[in-house]
Amino acid sequence: MGKITGAYIFPHPPIIVPEVGKGEEASAINTINAAKKASMEIKNKKPSTIIVITPHAPAFEDYIYISEDKVLKGNFKRFGRSDVALSMDNNLSLIQSIISYAAEEGIQAGGIDKATASRYGLENELDWGALVPLYYVLKEYNNFKLVHISISYISMEELYRFGMCIKKAIEASDEEVVFIASGDLSHKLAHDGPYGYCEEGKKFDELVVKSIKENNVKSLLDIDDKFCEDAGQCGLRSFVIMYGALDGYEIKPEVYSYEAPFGVGYCIAKIDIVCEDKDRRVLEKRLEDIRKNEDEYIVLARRSLEYFVKEGKLLEVPDELPKEMKEDKAGVFVSIKKDGQLRGCIGTIAPTKENIATEIIYNAVSSGTDDPRFYPVKENELGSLVYSVDVLMKPEPIKSIEDLDVIKYGVIVREGNRSGLLLPNLEGVNTPDEQVGIALQKAGIGKNEKYSLERFEVIRHGSS
Repeated sequence: MGKITGAYIFPHPPIIVPEVGKGEEASAINTINAAKKASMEIKNKKPSTIIVITPHAPAFEDYIYISEDKVLKGNFKRFGRSDVALSMDNNLSLIQSIISYAAEEGIQAGGIDKATASRYGLENELDWGALVPLYYVLKEYNNFKLVHISISYISMEELYRFGMCIKKAIEASDEEVVFIASGDLSHKLAHDGPYGYCEEGKKFDELVVKSIKENNVKSLLDIDDKFCEDAGQCGLRSFVIMYGALDGYEIKPEVYSYEAPFGVGYCIAKIDIVCEDKDRRVLEKRLEDIRKNEDEYIVLARRSLEYFVKEGKLLEVPDELPKEMKEDKAGVFVSIKKDGQLRGCIGTIAPTKENIATEIIYNAVSSGTDDPRFYPVKENELGSLVYSVDVLMKPEPIKSIEDLDVIKYGVIVREGNRSGLLLPNLEGVNTPDEQVGIALQKAGIGKNEKYSLERFEVIRHGSS
């Protein structure tokens, strides 16, 4: 049985490579000394494979790139030193196992064929996100195979889950693996730096370093996308994949250094593995907490889809439901998310069934199996789904867009037989203009056509 013997967070400024820095690397001496210390420790661990996660290999919105060349090589040509080159054998069997476990989770991962790489100007060579840490490791130790993986722009939760797939692949092998998560922190820490200054930069670095020291993985998963963008960072997604691979372990972190000599944050940290610890299964614990807070509406939606996927038929209305669910009527929308991303959303503007409970049962099944934007939910996904139920109040006509409030009211647009609805208080919908625009697009109604507006309130069960 294989195992992860340790993990490290490394920055990747080419300037800390002496042949590139030509003396300027002295300004980052704390980072260099920490890199040497970490490399000596890796030598002592004698890993058979090193996995490097980097943000500077080809990165895609919904696909995780893994280098599949037999030999992985690269050099510092783009930084003026093509003679400084590295070459390592690829661990192809471990890669195929990672790809297989990821596919079981619905995560697409793998290589890029040469024709596609050429068409989009992509390179299969090792990028500087991998080269810089490996430069220091190879000074001390070279008896290992390499796995070279890029980040992706899927959700943080999915990246974490991908890390869990890497862990499964390692444990199914006979490899002893060291994990390197390559990434710089904020690039906006100095007014005279190459990327300028933004106050979010310092806040971001303080939050990330504190989270590493305190093993607060949840705070890393919850960092806002806009905050990341404003801070101009590149390492967070690498770190999240690494922590996913460490899911279920008791870990002991140590930050070796943090500095920002060139207006970019560099952090080197070691994460030792102490032992197995089921209480440190972050996504599983998060879902357990969500399940504990589900009310009758959410429980019914979840049970309805689970029953249909497993049994192939609709759930009967349970006897123990509250009176209003069995006697009242209303339109209902059921929304389903997986790893923070929408997985299905279907509902009814007005009641179509004999009570709210039946409305929920039908719409939960439709959201999970009939939303044309997504493939039907599979049984192995059921445990990772999060539900919300919106019970719609009766819509009322309005004369103007000025009568809308995106937090309080949903909107319905109508023109002839066409209609479109958008729920209130949705992430990323900040103005009535945006709200109406999306509803018109859903209805297939042009902005210049005549259409009527209605607004409605909802009783929301669960988070949006």
